[in-house]
Amino acid sequence: MIVTRFADLRDGTPALAVVDGGAARRLTVDLDELLRLPLEEIRALVTTGLADDAVPEAAIGRALPPVTGRTEVWGAGVTYERSRSARVEESRTADVYTLVYQAPRPELFFKSVSWRVVTDGDPIGIREDSVLNVPEPEVAVVANRFGEIVGYTICNDVSSRSIEGENPLYLPQAKVYAGSCALLAAIRPVWELEEPENLAIRCEIQRSGDIVWREEGSTSRMRRSFEELTDWVFRGQVHPDGVVLSTGTMLVPDMTTTLEDGDRVVIDVEQLGTLTNTARRGVSSFATS
Repeated sequence: MIVTRFADLRDGTPALAVVDGGAARRLTVDLDELLRLPLEEIRALVTTGLADDAVPEAAIGRALPPVTGRTEVWGAGVTYERSRSARVEESRTADVYTLVYQAPRPELFFKSVSWRVVTDGDPIGIREDSVLNVPEPEVAVVANRFGEIVGYTICNDVSSRSIEGENPLYLPQAKVYAGSCALLAAIRPVWELEEPENLAIRCEIQRSGDIVWREEGSTSRMRRSFEELTDWVFRGQVHPDGVVLSTGTMLVPDMTTTLEDGDRVVIDVEQLGTLTNTARRGVSSFATS
């Protein structure tokens, strides 16, 4: 079972559906409304409070990013040893990454407002003023306004390694820009997911039909738990329509690998699905009306 946002085939309006066994049932609320509810009520609504008879999954329309309204996307950094090593490798101030990896307080940063997020099949961005740009495949937690984990999805936390490496104070510019946040439209409910702390993650960059980089890992190698990171993102913050928290990566290309225009990035996470996007340089692919 997954919960997914989509554009209604009849009029293009956003809607929310539960997809199970190839059939879909539309819910009476959108995702921001759902995330205002306690987990117990969300589970009841998703599993029993369905509005319409089931229709084929293909009939629910174009996928939309699983964020809307006031729901923000946040990120956690340096949660895996490989991520710490990569930051140390690229940075002129390497000690700060070693310190935060070991510290009680995690690195958390704002990643995106809802309207900037893209989803499966949409383009992801490459900053024109950056020479080293990479995908960062991550498991993302979806939490309600009460800080309860509601489900999990996939995030591509696209980043500029060269900008962050130049100075850690440039982190917002390295992380927040057009096309830098892609989320799979599908959310796997927390009660449906077996062992979220032990999910296989794979990522590859395809260029002109060839695979130029591929790596895999597991959430079992994360230093911090999903619950711990979720708790921290609610400290000193109010998330009235819930929050999506991308929890860091252990899959980081080496310093010779950078995204190029037209590259296809494929991220696969066990039990969550596959997120696929094509990289585009500059902001022209992300203009809004």
